[in-house]
Amino acid sequence: MHIITQKRINDAKAVYPETATALDHWYKTMKLGKYRDFSELRLSFASVDKVGKLFVFDIGGNKLRLIAAIHFNTGKVFIRHIFSHAEYDQNLWKKQEGL
Repeated sequence: MHIITQKRINDAKAVYPETATALDHWYKTMKLGKYRDFSELRLSFASVDKVGKLFVFDIGGNKLRLIAAIHFNTGKVFIRHIFSHAEYDQNLWKKQEGL
């Protein structure tokens, strides 16, 4: 899959250095994957949830939430947000995304 943009991963690693290994693992797994649909995605990421048109990944043992738009037909993954668990629970991102 083609991930847009790695900058958000790098920014999150700077803010949450304890999750750097988990973020790198997510990035490598996603980049090497060729997922055709949500069910195939769940084979690699069992805890991923679908919220509207977005996908929410638990990163680093529930420390972070990575929210992405995935276009399976083009193989593109657009990282929209990376939040701490507490920030995610405030649901402000849902308002930003119109959910």
